[in-house]
Amino acid sequence: MGVEGRPNIIFFLSDDQRADFLGCAGHPILKTPTIDGLAERGVRFENAFVTTSICAASRASIFTGLYERTHKYTFGTPPMAGQFVQISYPVLLRRVGYRTGFVGKFGVAAVGGGEAMFDWFVPLNRNPYFKKQPDGTLRHLTDIVGDRAIEFLRACRPDQPFCLSVSFNAAHAEDSDKANHYPWPPAEDGLYEDVTIPPPRVSTDFWRQLPAFFHNSMHRDRWFWRWDTPEKYQRNVKAYYRMITGLDRVMGRVLKELDALGLADSTVIIFSGDNGYYKGSRGFAGKWSHFEESLRVPLVIYDPRMPGTLGGRVLEPMALNIDIPATIVELAGVPVPAEYQGCSLVPLLRGVMPPKWRNDFFCEHLFDHPSIPKWEGVRGRRYKYARYFEHLPEGEFLHDLKADPLELRNLARDPACGDLLQRMRRRCDQLRDRYGGPYTPENFPTVRRLRRAKPAPSRRP
Repeated sequence: MGVEGRPNIIFFLSDDQRADFLGCAGHPILKTPTIDGLAERGVRFENAFVTTSICAASRASIFTGLYERTHKYTFGTPPMAGQFVQISYPVLLRRVGYRTGFVGKFGVAAVGGGEAMFDWFVPLNRNPYFKKQPDGTLRHLTDIVGDRAIEFLRACRPDQPFCLSVSFNAAHAEDSDKANHYPWPPAEDGLYEDVTIPPPRVSTDFWRQLPAFFHNSMHRDRWFWRWDTPEKYQRNVKAYYRMITGLDRVMGRVLKELDALGLADSTVIIFSGDNGYYKGSRGFAGKWSHFEESLRVPLVIYDPRMPGTLGGRVLEPMALNIDIPATIVELAGVPVPAEYQGCSLVPLLRGVMPPKWRNDFFCEHLFDHPSIPKWEGVRGRRYKYARYFEHLPEGEFLHDLKADPLELRNLARDPACGDLLQRMRRRCDQLRDRYGGPYTPENFPTVRRLRRAKPAPSRRP
């Protein structure tokens, strides 16, 4: 048990990793033994999602338990407001005596910066992944993140619980390097070289049946960076998989150190991803849009204090990225803020099904970028609705996930689904209005717009 019954917590977060890119999720090629071991002893959520599939907005949601519609932070917006920083999980844990640490990709501009949220704050970013060391050698960023995480653990006091957030840049592509798009750590050299990577989940010609606004989107632009030839696809997928195996290896290093320090039995481990990833599926690169490949993420939680009989479970209830802060806060014995829009997963970890668990959730993408269409929608247990509200009527989608799990058919124009479409529209409106209202440029300002709207300084006559 941790200090005064409060556990330590380590939260690992990967970048651009879809839910099925884990050995324990049944992936036939990818090796993730550390995460698989956590799932074997803990719990894996097979229906975990992000509410916004892009790193900036998703990470802000993970810190605050709020939808993008509420915290209003993504690329190009003003920093996340102080009122939201104050309810972030590290600030709440810091107030009750936890030592809070962060290392890796922060990905959020916030009032006060990371130093206002964490006692120990070490932001580390890619571009490049290989960093020159004092002795002149190069070291991969994933390994450096592990080094610094271990440094944090060794400095912890036995009389103070800690919460350490380890945020990998991997497996995000190095966008500035088209030749070596996924630079992996040297320890993974040669891995997967003798494997032939199967084609993507959904046909790479699928994009052709989508509305025209998708055809010139960033999905297609970056497809030609990464996946447009068989040779490029094989090379880049293998490199991408090495990056995931590399972060899994570094997680193992950190957990081995935790054990050596005698802290393993009192430390809860959480692993998740900041958004999904198409990896060429549908003829798309990136994430951003409403299909399952974009929204689904891995989520594994291991609490060593739980009875062994509760380990190894795969849970079906929907879990969201905005549930993670509520879970961390409850694990630490702190009241979950009323402002949080997510729910604690602690009852599910303990084998208790809450009586009113969600059957759907709101999802959205509000980044103001000409190549990434904005959208909002509802993902239910069976049906999914999405509308690209600046591209209507052609940008409206309705999918039956039971009959069509790959979302190959859009039922929004099917007369037989008219009543269902109306119900899903109303539900989307209801959730949209609950969390912040319709998107308008005035309601969701960007830095660029604010600068343009600023009055010019008066000139002296």
